Amino acid sequence: MIGTGILKGMAVTARNFVGSYFEKDRLITVQYPEERNPLPENYRNFPFLPYDGDDPNAGLRCVACKICEKECPPQCIYIVKSEDKKPDYMGKPQFYPKVFDIDISVCMSCQICVEVCPFEAIKMDKEFELSRRERFDALLLRKSDLAKSNEYYHNICPTDAAEVDAKLAAAAEAAAKKKAAAAAATTPGAGSTSAPGGTPPLAASA
Repeated sequence: MIGTGILKGMAVTARNFVGSYFEKDRLITVQYPEERNPLPENYRNFPFLPYDGDDPNAGLRCVACKICEKECPPQCIYIVKSEDKKPDYMGKPQFYPKVFDIDISVCMSCQICVEVCPFEAIKMDKEFELSRRERFDALLLRKSDLAKSNEYYHNICPTDAAEVDAKLAAAAEAAAKKKAAAAAATTPGAGSTSAPGGTPPLAASA
């Protein structure tokens, strides 16, 4: 019958209209910006640099390996590697990015930089209110703009952040065990053993 599709559509509209007075789930209009819908955890926009601890300079995980810069399809990442090393948040001397810029007017949010980073040093942000009054310098994010705390990362991506923390903690624990084993191996007398009762091995075998 001609017109049944229109009638079905109007029935859906009428059902939602009447139901909106009784069911809060049907109130789909969000009074933005006073009200905001929560963003899905897998939503992404432009990259940022998470750091550990309280100091964004010392806590950056980035070691300026430039893998993300080389792999970026639109070439929107620019990194200048430091000439010296400084301790990271765990006290290990590392190179660091002297300059780390991302041109978000070119970035296409492909997330390749995140996938190729071996240090969990770059992640995708969820900030979407990025309107600017001019098109050039304001759209070039510097290292100070990109650095955001690990707590911020946990707030926007709790599942991924927890997995990254567990991975980094396991790597740190393995490195500590390896360092302790190496130190024990180089300690004089660490490899010698004594027979029961404190008798030296040679005397016990004589």
